[in-house]
Amino acid sequence: MKEILSKITKDYLYRLVKEGKRVDGRNMFEYRDIEIKAGEIEPAEGSARVRLGDTDVYVGTKMDVGEPFPDTPESGVLTTSAELIPMASPEYESGPPGEDATELARVVDRGVREGEVVDTSELCIEEGEKVWILFIDIHVLDYDGNLFDAAGIGVMAALMDTVVPASKFDDAKKEEDYPLPIDHVVVPATFTKIKDQILLDSQLEEEKIADARLTVSLNENDEIVAMQKGLRGVFDYESTKECIKKAKDICSETREKVIEEVGRENI
Repeated sequence: MKEILSKITKDYLYRLVKEGKRVDGRNMFEYRDIEIKAGEIEPAEGSARVRLGDTDVYVGTKMDVGEPFPDTPESGVLTTSAELIPMASPEYESGPPGEDATELARVVDRGVREGEVVDTSELCIEEGEKVWILFIDIHVLDYDGNLFDAAGIGVMAALMDTVVPASKFDDAKKEEDYPLPIDHVVVPATFTKIKDQILLDSQLEEEKIADARLTVSLNENDEIVAMQKGLRGVFDYESTKECIKKAKDICSETREKVIEEVGRENI
């Protein structure tokens, strides 16, 4: 019975998409409601909660003093991890991070790293000896599609909310805490392709029948800083151009929401 219902659902969704419609009434390039709340996790150096429709993600940052990598003695260290817990979806299991969690962390991390969001040179305390290590933790509370955008938006908001806890470390060489140095505001826009139709912000049912996925991350200058394709299908040249064009308008609106929520100036 489950397989029959699944096939009925798939056929229904395919028919809608072919007609340029979506099950929740949105147009093809419309986000679900986005809710961003920064600073909700008290012990963290920075935090944000993002609700994208029924997808719900928490992001927290923590900082510690440690040694730099040998090949970058003048730069702090940034590391991103994601946890997909059973509470978020029956598809997830407890234990070490699986492929989905690893992919989510890597895609989000790439946008932050390649977009040079954090000025890691400012996180050097003593060249070759001591630097700040920045941990970014993504926790999925509820999964209803498009974790990439929810997590990417959450990470950007959490980083902008982060305060370096210099006063807690004797070897930090600063007596007062200060805002994490941020150079750019990078947010993603994720598109899925179902047959020959392209959708923004797929909910779970749409995501499950998608042939391909493309995440485009842009900075405040509308420059592409990272692109990542997922699933087995393809985005041809024209489809990719269309996604990039749409992403420029979409990311601009998302970026304004992040900045408005965090309220941080001089970025």
